[in-house]
Amino acid sequence: MELSEKNAAHYLESRGIFADRVTELGGGISNVVLLVQTGEESFILKQSLPQLRVKDKWLADRSRIFREMESLIDTASILPKGSVPEVLWADRANYLFAMTAVRGLCWKNELMAGRLDAEIAARAGGLLGSLISETWASDALRAKYGDLTAFEQLRIDPYYRTIVARHPDVRAQVLSVLAEMALRRFCLVHGDFSPKNILVSGERVTLIDFEVVHFGDPSFDAAFCLSLLLLGWFYQPALRIEREQVARAFFDALKTTLPPQTASFFENATLRHLGCLMLARIDGKSPVEYLPEESIQNQVRVIAKELILRCPETLEECLERTFGRHDPTPLLPQTVRAP
Repeated sequence: MELSEKNAAHYLESRGIFADRVTELGGGISNVVLLVQTGEESFILKQSLPQLRVKDKWLADRSRIFREMESLIDTASILPKGSVPEVLWADRANYLFAMTAVRGLCWKNELMAGRLDAEIAARAGGLLGSLISETWASDALRAKYGDLTAFEQLRIDPYYRTIVARHPDVRAQVLSVLAEMALRRFCLVHGDFSPKNILVSGERVTLIDFEVVHFGDPSFDAAFCLSLLLLGWFYQPALRIEREQVARAFFDALKTTLPPQTASFFENATLRHLGCLMLARIDGKSPVEYLPEESIQNQVRVIAKELILRCPETLEECLERTFGRHDPTPLLPQTVRAP
């Protein structure tokens, strides 16, 4: 069964659940996500898609939905209460499960509206740091989430390998990042630690969408979030200083909660991922939707390649040298062509 807003009520009735209203939410490119209201109660239905909603052909194993479900159960036991939704029930035959509906504002929507709150960024960074610290070197989680199939299908192939194919001038450096990432299998990695997957309610932040979860390199999650925070500069050029403050608040809070074993590699590894991910969000299989102008895309390509080819040692150096912290509207060369 392919779940939809139209057939969900009938499906739920077959399970003895009577819905007053079903509303499709933004499930991204890889899932169907429905909000179900039954009287005063509500919950979420989520089903994985076999073919993702993108221009390029992009297939993924639907059973990833159950790894996500299991990871929600596992992380709920180690993170502060309310940090993740609660799993309610599952339907394995139809690749879906139900979970509590989390009330809160989507952090991405807040950022895109220009409400750039460094405190929210710091709480998000602290939550990621807790996820890394609380799962560090866990043999049980390594055994349970060691398979990288979903991460290969949803991140490595459509992001890293796609830019390798489309930008051969950075091939060696990107492949080096992949090789290093394969050696850093240290903790639970969310795989989609994005502002769109962080809901804000008062002092609480809640992390959703664990479908790319695996046991791997913690610097990937940090870079994934930073790449989106920094790409927002090009959408809101008048707010670049505020965007910088948000990025710094996120990363500073994250670093203060990391285990000591990360000190020797974490910041540099994050920045090596950062350039790859920024380039991938322009020329990979899942480009950001808010930067359609070719001239802006060329600016991002220049900066991303600068990071890939001459990776800075610290985030501060990255902000100073690469993004032109003292010039809110830097003039960048327009010589990089689209693939």
